[in-house]
Amino acid sequence: MELLDKELQKYIEAHTEQEPEVLKRLSRETYAKVLMPRMLSGHLQGRLISMMSHMIAPMNILEIGTFTGYSAICFAEGLREGGKVYTIDINEELETMVRRFFKESGVEDKVEYIIGNALEVIPTLNKEFDLVFIDADKINYLNYYEMVLPIVRKGGFIIADNVLWSGKVVGEGKIDKDTRAMLEFNDFVNKDERVQNVLLPVRDGLMILRKL
Repeated sequence: MELLDKELQKYIEAHTEQEPEVLKRLSRETYAKVLMPRMLSGHLQGRLISMMSHMIAPMNILEIGTFTGYSAICFAEGLREGGKVYTIDINEELETMVRRFFKESGVEDKVEYIIGNALEVIPTLNKEFDLVFIDADKINYLNYYEMVLPIVRKGGFIIADNVLWSGKVVGEGKIDKDTRAMLEFNDFVNKDERVQNVLLPVRDGLMILRKL
């Protein structure tokens, strides 16, 4: 779903910090070789999450859903000295590509890349996180949220991607299971008194949550 006029989108990206060259290469390779390349964060969202990471200066970041590694690289840019991104993905087929781009981008030592089921991996991490990024299977968004909220520090942040779900959250007609999951997640966190929230219409929607 295109939320903005294409010319306006071009203007916005032209007046946003440009992507590092390694991320441009990663984006091109993702679109050329990987199924569903739209899952990649891309220029505008990537620069936004990099900016947020710099603002927070996190020690520990948890990412649920690595895909080809674009967002993990962006988050790693803002880590404080000695900080680390723990990124989990169930798809082992992309591992070689992901590890290559972590190395090329210079964040190899700042990222712990874990292949596995996030619902099983998260309880084993034994870490407190400053920032969590949820960008995996939509059915489990609420499960991920409830699992990570206790391990986010007070004042820490959770970012959930794709919360507008290509506009289907306000669509008419039959609601599929993923759309229903996003509706339930959005409604739940909007009423959750444990967090402050704002939904940003960036790409497919980012729900920003601050733990109170």
